[in-house]
Amino acid sequence: MSSYSEGQVHQLVEALERAEWTPNDLRLLGQFGEEGLAKIRAVIRGWAEVVIKKHLIDLDADPFCPDGWKVAEHRKGGQFEWSPTKVKLYLSPNQQNGQTINGDKLRQELTKEAVMNANVLDYLLANQCLIPEEWKGQATFFWGTIYRGADGSLCVRCLSWSGGQWRWRYNWLAYHWGGGSPSLLLAS
Repeated sequence: MSSYSEGQVHQLVEALERAEWTPNDLRLLGQFGEEGLAKIRAVIRGWAEVVIKKHLIDLDADPFCPDGWKVAEHRKGGQFEWSPTKVKLYLSPNQQNGQTINGDKLRQELTKEAVMNANVLDYLLANQCLIPEEWKGQATFFWGTIYRGADGSLCVRCLSWSGGQWRWRYNWLAYHWGGGSPSLLLAS
């Protein structure tokens, strides 16, 4: 039997909702463990402070290159401080309403857009708590890095939720790209 009243629990849940906590955030809090929860209590009681970690990504660094592949194009962009508010998902008009577009044509459409490169993908894979929940159910593509496979074909890597986990995949430019394949752009 809990020593917390129903009113106290309700008050906490309402405060979490006002602070825009998601059900996933609450799940993560529950998995934080006794030591982590003790640290949160120390902050609440004024014994400690929270320091917000900056997530800096070096967009100029050489990207990860899978075995047998080569980097065909890599758009650099300096140091980028990750925040979901600084990026946006983009679909070409040719990817909307059930339409598809050839990857080579989509690449041309994106030449003047501020596309994010694969260094962002790899950073997010290493820090999965930063990946927005709403990205599940699609494949988010990082057109700032284009690879050449062992057979010479061009492809772009993406971030995808599959089998209960985040992983990277890719799509060949010769294929068609639909509405479930947005490109990640720098928000304007």
